[in-house]
Amino acid sequence: MTFGEKLKSARLEAGYTQEELASRLAISRAAVAKWESDRGMPDVTNLKALAAALNVSIDYLLDDGSPIDLSVTKKAIDQSRYGNKKLSRLKKIEIKEKIIREEYPDAQIIRLTVTRIKNTKKETIADQAIGWFSLLLAGIPLFDTQEFGKTISTLDHQYYLVNEGNKQYFVLMTDEFIISRLMIQKMDQKKFSIEDREFMVMGEVD
Repeated sequence: MTFGEKLKSARLEAGYTQEELASRLAISRAAVAKWESDRGMPDVTNLKALAAALNVSIDYLLDDGSPIDLSVTKKAIDQSRYGNKKLSRLKKIEIKEKIIREEYPDAQIIRLTVTRIKNTKKETIADQAIGWFSLLLAGIPLFDTQEFGKTISTLDHQYYLVNEGNKQYFVLMTDEFIISRLMIQKMDQKKFSIEDREFMVMGEVD
């Protein structure tokens, strides 16, 4: 059974609808539906909350039923790597990719780009209000402005999938840190979601 199948089975066994389980975890029903259809994976916090709510172990929910390291590692980047000059965004990315290659010398490193950061329900309602208000006042529809703004705000962050042996890591690189998380289930699609972010594969790092 896949993670999604196990999650659905455990939810039904516990007597919850998707809406009821989502309410207990303070997440959207769509998130539960996505996980049950194996179109995404919960983060560590939600995985622990799911196991507690459904009275099952985390190991049970994993595809192979084996324990995993749920730790997230955070390592500071030596700021001297950037030099003293103000660097362009592309130059910083080039330096970061050298750093991640040094961190995972023998791994396959896949570049990701954020295509969308989904709104919460409150943000969606606010976006709709802004859109209709701007349309009425100026005739210019400004829908989804918050989603667009959040996506633009990630331009200084770089995301990668790292395949090292039989393990896969999701890696976020900021100007200050390299943050790695061991994935529960490998992502091998061209497009996929993690939490509120939608990603697309953009090629490999040399």
